[in-house]
Amino acid sequence: MNTETRGTLSRRGNISQITNAFVEEVNAFSNTSTGYIIVSYAASPGQQSDNIQMLRLNINRNTVILDSSGQVISLSEIRPQTWINAVFSSAMTRSIPPQANAFLIMVQKRRPQIEIATSIGRIASIDAANGFLYTGNPNDINSQVRYVVSNSTFSDPSGRPITLSSLRPSQRVRITHATTQTASIPPQTIAFHVQLL
Repeated sequence: MNTETRGTLSRRGNISQITNAFVEEVNAFSNTSTGYIIVSYAASPGQQSDNIQMLRLNINRNTVILDSSGQVISLSEIRPQTWINAVFSSAMTRSIPPQANAFLIMVQKRRPQIEIATSIGRIASIDAANGFLYTGNPNDINSQVRYVVSNSTFSDPSGRPITLSSLRPSQRVRITHATTQTASIPPQTIAFHVQLL
């Protein structure tokens, strides 16, 4: 097990996420897009290496896997001893290690420096030509956030892949995005995954 400091697990309702998790093992089942990865993460911020926790993330056909440039890749392209960010179900088994179904895996070339967050809001407008999605009050630009979605992935409430053209103003969405924003009005950041609610 790698003993370098790791990121931690956080939960919001039925969705959990890990940032800076270390891939310990990859198992891609033959001739399918399913399998699992085992990752390790810190039990809580600042924990020493002897408090590292393990988690098995189950991969199915609805799991979106992205490389560090935002391109879709297969499970077999993930390598042990790499770093990932992951969004997955908060419903976990009581096995050792615990298991959960993964919705989104973002593979990093090296330990990622970008922190990610998850926000829930209503779509104010969509600018498909320029690759932007706006959330907030459509009549108040000061309440809005502009997300760059050109390399994002999209899913329906069940986690099945959809396209940007499936989204409409006023729909509620959960957006996994970078925490850094521009100082513009509205502020702009990068969206990695958009899920309809």
